[in-house]
Amino acid sequence: MLDPSPEDDGTSPTVSTPHFVGRDREMAALRVALARPPAIVLVEGEAGIGKSRLLREWLAAPDQRTALVSVCPPLRESLTLGPVVDAFGGIDRPVSRLRLTELAGALRPLFPEWSSDLPPALPPLDDAKAARHRLFRALDELLRALRVDVLVLEDAHWADEVTLEFLLFVASRQQSDGPSLVISYRPEEVDVGSLLLRLTSRLPAGVTQLRIALAPMRPDDTAALVSSMLDGNPISQEFTTFMHERTGGIPLALEESVRLMCDRADLVFRDGQWVRLKLRELQVPPTVRDSTRERVGRLSPTAQQVLRAAATLAERSSVATIAVTAGLSPAACRGAIAEAANAGVLDADDRGQWRFRHVLAATAVYEAIPLTDRRHFHLLAGRALEDVHPPPVARLAHHFREAGETQSWARYAEQGAELAMASGDHTKAVDLLVDLLSEAVLAPTDRARVARIAGVAALGRREPVDEVHHRVIRTLRSVLETPGLSARQQAEIRNPLGRLLITGGEAQAALAELEQAVANLDHDPVEAARAMTYLGWAYAGPWPASTHRRWLDRAAELTAEFDSPAERLNLAGNRAAALLMLGEEEAWDVVAGLPIDGATSAERLDVARIHANVGTGALIWGRYADADKHLAVAMRLAEAEQASRLYHNVRLEQANLAWLTGRWEGLAERSAALADADRDRPAHYLGSIRLAARLAAAAGRRRAAEEQFRLVLEESARLGAADDTMEAAAALARLWLTDGNSSRALQITNEPMDTVRRKGIWVWATDLVPARIEAHLAAGDLKTATRLGDQFARGLRGRTAPAPRAALTVCRALLAAAAGDHARAATAYGRAAGAWSALPRPYDAMLARERQAEALIAQGQIEQGRELLAAQYEQLFRLGARGDADRVAQRLREHGAEVPRLWRGGRRGYGDQLSPRELDVVQLVVAGKTNREISRILAKSPATVDQQLRAAMRKLKVTSRTALAVKAVEAGVFAEEDSLDDPS
Repeated sequence: MLDPSPEDDGTSPTVSTPHFVGRDREMAALRVALARPPAIVLVEGEAGIGKSRLLREWLAAPDQRTALVSVCPPLRESLTLGPVVDAFGGIDRPVSRLRLTELAGALRPLFPEWSSDLPPALPPLDDAKAARHRLFRALDELLRALRVDVLVLEDAHWADEVTLEFLLFVASRQQSDGPSLVISYRPEEVDVGSLLLRLTSRLPAGVTQLRIALAPMRPDDTAALVSSMLDGNPISQEFTTFMHERTGGIPLALEESVRLMCDRADLVFRDGQWVRLKLRELQVPPTVRDSTRERVGRLSPTAQQVLRAAATLAERSSVATIAVTAGLSPAACRGAIAEAANAGVLDADDRGQWRFRHVLAATAVYEAIPLTDRRHFHLLAGRALEDVHPPPVARLAHHFREAGETQSWARYAEQGAELAMASGDHTKAVDLLVDLLSEAVLAPTDRARVARIAGVAALGRREPVDEVHHRVIRTLRSVLETPGLSARQQAEIRNPLGRLLITGGEAQAALAELEQAVANLDHDPVEAARAMTYLGWAYAGPWPASTHRRWLDRAAELTAEFDSPAERLNLAGNRAAALLMLGEEEAWDVVAGLPIDGATSAERLDVARIHANVGTGALIWGRYADADKHLAVAMRLAEAEQASRLYHNVRLEQANLAWLTGRWEGLAERSAALADADRDRPAHYLGSIRLAARLAAAAGRRRAAEEQFRLVLEESARLGAADDTMEAAAALARLWLTDGNSSRALQITNEPMDTVRRKGIWVWATDLVPARIEAHLAAGDLKTATRLGDQFARGLRGRTAPAPRAALTVCRALLAAAAGDHARAATAYGRAAGAWSALPRPYDAMLARERQAEALIAQGQIEQGRELLAAQYEQLFRLGARGDADRVAQRLREHGAEVPRLWRGGRRGYGDQLSPRELDVVQLVVAGKTNREISRILAKSPATVDQQLRAAMRKLKVTSRTALAVKAVEAGVFAEEDSLDDPS
């Protein structure tokens, strides 16, 4: 595992109440209106739009207003004046102290709990209208006696008739110092003849009027709201778009959806932002579901039938299509659509196509349709859409699938997949076909054809290895078990299956599938040549290099017959990369002629993949300038084509290049980011862990390095990626040799060494053979060590691979030292250091110089050896190899030499004082900020914040954030900072 930071920044989201965002303009208008009393403000908007939140935020502002607030309950038969009575229930002044006239006696029936404080009851009036007017006057008197500035009534669309009459009464008397009114409601639920619509029709002069219509939030406000619920951390653009489209920007739907996703562990913090693990669907929160069903339940049966049809159709549809799906005449359907539109449930575009205003509302209605009725609705929807031109084949496939019409489903699914691939949406094609293969009963011939197309479509995807990738592999394997498939049909399925397994890092399984496929692909020479080229890659399988070479040569023979330049380029480029993996010198002649761009998107992707593979080969050979050049081409094209999987591959190889060439700054952060970027692809994930393990070993974090290298070794062996076992085994051997455990070092390198010998690919052994020779020497077996060195030399004969040749020089130096020839050993180590430096590979050069220094001391050149050892201490320290530097420091002390005094933290010149940047971080820690918050405030990466926090802890000699904050305040570090800026 990676070392934790001082602060545990886990990825489980802590859900907070959302901030008030996106309503600044409306809040300002509300404040201005109510600052000019008397006023009447109408706040309108659909359910969940944020009317109540707007009013709560306004009421929370610190001022001297007296406000009475009430909410109308959603009751079909509301209690007369119930909301008004409830509003007065919140007063905190005794009624007995109010200056009320005898008119207040009319309030006794409404407030029996005040009977002892109110004037005597008034005699009843025969005229109901007069009695109501007297009651209104009494309520108005009570409002004025209480000095109420604002009367707030929420959800007035549910108010009873008498309550609305009272509001009209208050509005008519506002000119005489009456209270302001703030009333919220849903316009779609207000009847045409409602008294609510008359509130602003005949107001006295001097009354401020304002109508606030709350609209759905914009995408940037959606992102801000969701972020505020998740510790203030940003959310990805993809997640923002998904949430905004699914919720329509309705704040309540957003809030409830985030809570539901957190409850279901569907969110993860990755690359400094929150992302959703699955972006394909969003379940309906219970509050949204109940609200939608309650609104729909108030509509006529015909309108409800139309809504069920629209929910089944799911996308914008014409009146004619909805009518057929609902089983209604066009005239009846138009009337029902109008009713649903007036209720704010449906809306239309400028072409007269209708759909639900919000996706979650449509889902809530659809989920309420009984399962027995859904199939019928889908069948009618499919038949209706068959009359649309051009036919929406993907929608038709969906509806006939849900209707259980397999024949129609299969026909339209294949058509839809073909169109999706033509438009570049290979994931959609895969989804359509894999669903068909997984759920429909097809004839073996049809099943084989669909599986082949699904495999080809999956190979065209640019996304990282994900659940879609794994699902198509499972499906293809399942299809191969279908009885009655011919050898040719199986080969056409195994071919893409093998290539998909390579992408997923399952090398051994991939070659097994491809070897079976190639024997029956004679009818398709292009695909046969591709399969043979993949079989020529040496990273898996028990075959020697000569077998892989034969596959490559057979592919080359077929390629010569191809007419297509693109096909010839693809196969020639991949052949060159495969030859590099075999250690064949001729590959560089082909590489020199590779293009750096393509005429089409497909060609550019091919060119990018070829250059990425060549870059990997160049890293193995030690030709780092070539690697840099080819990886740069691959990165440029991968970014231009938005090929995320290839992009992550290239990023990893560029990070490996940075490690090898000594550009270590920021590598730990890059390693962590790479590990998170593509966790579903084992080869990529293990590559990022290997990078982290290298850094841990160099830094002296032995335990972390050992755990990580073991993980890489074990998983690479399990997946059959033989080339990836070499470095991990060598690194573990070196760690155990420092403990004097040569037997364990030999044991861990046995299998990788056997692989190198069996395959005869010695360019893979740059790290392995020196570690293995050192283990043999530690075990006292000079003869076996010498024999291995000779084998390594023969294996590299005729190959100008700089990195393996530098390693061979190290091996010769080790053997010379073991033989007691320290002068020759010192010379050989010096040559090795020069060879490493020429690549450049400075870390290995420093280690070789360290050994050279020891050899010089051993032969009596003590002062020269000490000077060289001291120089390596400083260079290792500055590179970041603190563990190696500490070892060299110990050796200097043992040799009686002084260890150079090097600065170990903060910026130069600050000594034990905190640097300005460290002060910034500590000040925010004192303020209670988390690392993520500090990172955002100071515009620094989390890794930089972590580094500066550790440095501050070290300087102040504390081990926790709390102790740091206390020590910083006690030490007056902020006062010292101020004094630097104040010359007085």
